[in-house]
Formats: sequence, C-alpha cells, structure tokens
Amino acid sequence: MSVRDEREPLAPRTTSLYDYALFRHGIEPDGRIPAGGYPLPGGFPAVSRRDRLDPPAAEAAVTAAIVPLLADPISVHAAEAAQTRLAALPVLPKHIHRIVLGIVPEGQYTARARRLPLRLARLLTRNGTHPSAVHAGLALLCNLGNSADTPTVRTLGMLREFSSEAVAVLDRIDRRAAAELELRVTAEAPGPDAFCDAVTAGDREAVRAVLTGGPTPTGRPRRIAEAARLDQLLDEYPQDPALTVAACRLLLAMAHTNQYRPEVLDYAQAHPVYEAVVARAHRLSPSTDSYALLLSLAQDLRSGAGAVLQWPPGRRAGLIDTLGRLLAEPLWAAVPDEAAAAAGIGPGKDPSGHRAGWMLRAGRRPFIPPAAPGTFEIEVVVSDPAVRNVVETRIVLGGRPLVPDLFASGGSNSPEYLLDAGRLRAGPEPREVQLAEAYCTEGCCGALYVTIRRDGDTVVWDGWRGVEGKRQPPPYRCDAAAYDAEVERAENDRSWSWPARDTARLLADGLRERPELLTAWDCRAGWTFTAWDDPQTVELCFTYAPAAEPGVPAKGDPWLQFAWRIPDDGTPPESQARAALERLAAQNPRTWARLCGGSKEYAEALGHDWPPGGP
Repeated sequence: MSVRDEREPLAPRTTSLYDYALFRHGIEPDGRIPAGGYPLPGGFPAVSRRDRLDPPAAEAAVTAAIVPLLADPISVHAAEAAQTRLAALPVLPKHIHRIVLGIVPEGQYTARARRLPLRLARLLTRNGTHPSAVHAGLALLCNLGNSADTPTVRTLGMLREFSSEAVAVLDRIDRRAAAELELRVTAEAPGPDAFCDAVTAGDREAVRAVLTGGPTPTGRPRRIAEAARLDQLLDEYPQDPALTVAACRLLLAMAHTNQYRPEVLDYAQAHPVYEAVVARAHRLSPSTDSYALLLSLAQDLRSGAGAVLQWPPGRRAGLIDTLGRLLAEPLWAAVPDEAAAAAGIGPGKDPSGHRAGWMLRAGRRPFIPPAAPGTFEIEVVVSDPAVRNVVETRIVLGGRPLVPDLFASGGSNSPEYLLDAGRLRAGPEPREVQLAEAYCTEGCCGALYVTIRRDGDTVVWDGWRGVEGKRQPPPYRCDAAAYDAEVERAENDRSWSWPARDTARLLADGLRERPELLTAWDCRAGWTFTAWDDPQTVELCFTYAPAAEPGVPAKGDPWLQFAWRIPDDGTPPESQARAALERLAAQNPRTWARLCGGSKEYAEALGHDWPPGGP
C-alpha cells in the first residue's frame, strides 16, 4: 500500500479542493500525477436524475447565484455564501460550468471592469470546498484569467473532476501548462513518462532525446509540440536532422483530417515550425522515409490543413517551391525509382512497394504553385500509405482548400463518391452534394454540404450546410466552361490510383450495372474500396436480409453483414473485377465471405460461426 493510500485525506468540508489537490500530490511517492488524475474526496452526494432542474430552470438558478456578484466588490464571506447557494442547487457541477461560461462571454469586460468578476473567480477556485463552486470559478477564469492564475488552475487540474476544464482555462492563459497537464492526466498508463518528466524538469536535451530517440510520445501531437516548445527546440538544435524529422512528423500528425479538427489550425507556433522544417530539409539524407515526409508536407501546404493557415502573401508558395526544388535534385529524384526497384512493385504484398508506387504516382503535382484567386481546382490526394490509407477529393478555391477551412470533423469525400458518380457536375437543376463527412459518421458529428447550380454561363456554389461555427460562406462563382473542363479532367484522371483501387472501382461499377448478382442471394452491396489495413486488397461489404427488397431489412427484422477481401493477384484490374463478378454469379457469397456484423442469434441459426469476441 502506498503512502497516498495509507493517509486519510483532509476533511472535504473544511478544506478547499485546491488544498486537497496539493495534499494528494504532496504525498505521491514519486511526485507524478497518476493517469486520469486524482479522484475527489468523498462526501459529495450525487445529484439524482429525478431531482435535477431542467435546462432553463438550471440556467436561471445559476445566473441568479452568480450575476449579482459580478458588479460589486466581493468579500470572502460573500463568496462562501455564493458557494453554499451553488452547492445546494440540484444541478450537476459540470453543467454549472457550462452555464457560467455563457454568463461571462469572452470579450465582455474591459481590463478595468474585469477586476471584480476576476476576484470572484479566484475566490471560488482557491477557496472552494464544493465542486459546483470550483467549476463556476474555472468557468469565470476561462474568459477572465491571466498567467497569474496558472498555478491554481494547474493544481485543480490534477483532480479528475476538473482536468478537462482546467486544460481549457490554461489553453487561454498558458498553452505549455495546458499541454503538460493534458499529457499527464490523459496518460495511457501510470508510471514514469520520460517526455513529461523531461518537460517538467526543464531538461531540453532530454526533451530532444525523447522526440528523436524512438516512438513519438503518447498524446495529441499539438500538445506534444506545445509542451516541448518545439519552435524553440528547433532553434536550439539547428543542426539536428533527427529533430527536423520529428518536427515534420508532428506537423503532419497535427494536419491530418481524420480527427475532429486538424490540430495544426490551433497550434500557435505552426508558422515558425513549418519554416524551420522546410529550411532544414536539405540536411536530411535522401531516403524513402525522408522523401515521403517532405512529399506529404508539400501535399499539406498545397491543399491540406496547412494551406488554411494565415500565411503572408507568397510565403506558402515559397515553401512549396523550396520543397519541390529539393526533391527535384538528382539524389532525391532517384529515391522513388530506387525504392520501387528494391521493393518490387506488384503483388508481392510489400508495403514499401506500395509506398514507392505512391511516390511515383504523386509526381510533381504537389509542387504546382497555389492557384490564383477565383480559380477552381479538384485535387485527388492520396496520403502516405505507410501512415494511413486515405484518399481525398480536395476542392481548392483560389488556392485555398475548401473542406479544412469550413468543416472541422473529417476530410473530403473520396473520388469514387464525388467524381466517379458525377456528383460535382453542374446540371440544369440545383443539386445538393455532400463534400465531406465526419470521420465518425454524419449522424454523430455532421457533414458538409453545398448546392451546385448553373446560372447561365456561370456555375454557383451556395446553400452551404454543416459549416463549422454555423458560418454561411458567400456564394462561389466560376466560369461554367472552366468549371466543366476541370470536372471532366478530374473525372478522367486516374493517375493517382493503383491496381487494387482500380479493381475496387470496376467491381463497384459492375455491381451497379448488375445488382442481381447480389440480390439473387438476398444481399445488397455496401461499400467497395481498398481495405483500410491493406491498400493492396479490395474489400466488398454486403448485407444479407431476405426481404421484399433483398438486403434491406424491414424495421426489427434480422440481418447480417459480410466482408469479402480480394487480394491483388497481379493480373490486370479488369480481369480481377470480371473474375469477382463471375464468382458472385455462380456462388452464394455468404459461403466464403467473412461475417462482420448483425445478429449473433440469427447468424448461428443460419449455421454461421460468430467470430470470437464479436465481429
């Protein structure tokens, strides 16, 4: 049993939660915050669901308790009375936090006028003995606090109840402290954390060693960069190519779109880190890994989240040009061919071979300078297959990528969805088109839509839906002839694709033309793409449900989902797709495809083995 477990905590009713957090940390044998943070002391009864105030009543009650204290000088005694009133409310403490955030919005107070509410915030956070009071104080500090509040907020953040709210406050007043706290309390396992320990100790050499000596530390990449003060670290070690590589990987991890919002858009030091990485790229040795990193960085700067940052005029184009000139040098330009020869591109299932093919297919496209204002571009971008298997149809308006600028929950839709199906064509009737979907699903976190219509000799994009922050961008207008030519070019350009992807497209086309190949077996096609975990394998997903419309179960009816994986065998995609269609015509696909969803009871009743641990 540890010292922390043996000692009784201070009485929660007489000791502030701030002091309690200091006490818990003080008795920690190794001085580290445990994964997840410390629990609150006992003695705080939960607010039952039955007794809770409904949202309007809760907002009125919290407002009545807080607002009168914001305009007049407040004493410790008055703050204690406010705490008693907040603690008595049948409102969850975290809900109190959200309500108070709305009471004092950002920018409402001048520097002089904020003095009184700031004193209230500090009294509640420093002296609060109940979670409701501390949450109210943290909410006030979120829009009123300054660097003097960092020690108090960081201490309260060690308590699990307040960790996420404390990080949000620190994000406003001390980004590095916010990063360190988040990395500590969200650690995947208890025990030593070399990166956080080095950051806390201020040991810059140890921070550099951790970043360059092995796997990237666990945690969100932006937080790692902020805690390390990455921009400064690059200045401290300008000759270290391993640090340049680590910084580039962190930038790309921050910029990728398979997350709620590309973190690079919230990284205050993004510009100097991009500048430092590009300026020092020539120090890297030409290799497959280095080439792939710099190629990915160029893709990001041209049409990814990095392009959305507020760059000085011409600066982004300058960075792209620097990368393009470097990778065009003979030693660098030879890397893709050498990698392809070494790996043997083809059906050998060597991931490095697919990566070499990706580098060859990308060619010089990422190094084309950003287009002039008013220009409409469609750019199909394939990510580094060694990192993630993602293919996006990026729409670039006047040199600025559309989706990362307007949508925060996922990347652009695939070319199969937008281009192969002709969804970007401007027809005689207005048509709403989904440009991007949240990486979780539209039903969870939304999607980005636009209405495309033809107006005489102009194509108009307007009627935006699902834009981040409920903004309403202005209509975009493009010359119809230029628009049609760009859409036609993109639809016919398959230079980005690879054999397995072509097989998947041809198989999907065949099933659209001959749906009876699956409906004959009471099945319906789902998606047909290259597999997420193996881009050289086609995966066809289909649903089985005997119903009036085969494969479409009525509400409450059982169904099963199957996946058929087709590895690339090296023959032409047309041959592979034709063979797959012929097999579907001759045999019930449920006899060989892998069960991956549906009802366990229904599966077993039909004689299918339910996968151990579930599909």
